[in-house]
Amino acid sequence: MTNEELILKRLENIETQIAPLIKTADKLNELRDDMIPLGNQAVQLLINELQDIEAGFELDDLFHLVKQLLRSTRSIVFALKNMVGLVEFIKDMEPLLKHAVPQMINYLDDLEQRGVLRIIQAMMGVRAKVAAAYSPEDIDQIGDGMVSLLGLGKKLTDPKILTFLEKAVEIPAAVDLSVSKKVGPWGLVSAGSNDEVKEGLGVLIELTKALGKLKENGGIAASVEKQGGIE
Repeated sequence: MTNEELILKRLENIETQIAPLIKTADKLNELRDDMIPLGNQAVQLLINELQDIEAGFELDDLFHLVKQLLRSTRSIVFALKNMVGLVEFIKDMEPLLKHAVPQMINYLDDLEQRGVLRIIQAMMGVRAKVAAAYSPEDIDQIGDGMVSLLGLGKKLTDPKILTFLEKAVEIPAAVDLSVSKKVGPWGLVSAGSNDEVKEGLGVLIELTKALGKLKENGGIAASVEKQGGIE
């Protein structure tokens, strides 16, 4: 084989190896030609967007933000890890919320229908009026009085007391005051022979004896003085 044939054969080998590179370069050129219009549009869009924030944007602020992000890398990683746990918690709670939220809405709607929410709102208004009319010291004193009244109310729940009060309340309805007459000393003497009057006097005497116990240990006056009621 002559030198000319060797040279031609090598040139053919080189051309074969270069052909794929030429095809790749042609494709890159085509891609470049296609990307140039898109790049121009993207640059123009970026310029327009930057014009909107031109007044509030400074390059120093961007550098400061980058440095702050680099300094807070560990905190950001920690927050992202916790965010994963939070997302998992929300996923676990989602079925419960889907079941509980409609029930809560129905419950609040029922309260609204029955006027409970309006009553609560009115009570808040009353609390505002009380706060405007009384000082904190007055409220504390009223609270102490309310505690004493609750204790009294607890004592009134005794069955004997309830029975006594029920009977005492029925007395005015059973009395006809239109038939009442003036009674003098002789009338009192004659009325004393009536069995009902005797029973009433007996009850009155027992009540009078019980009222005498109020005087024990200083009675009402002593309890009032202890509370600072008498100046």
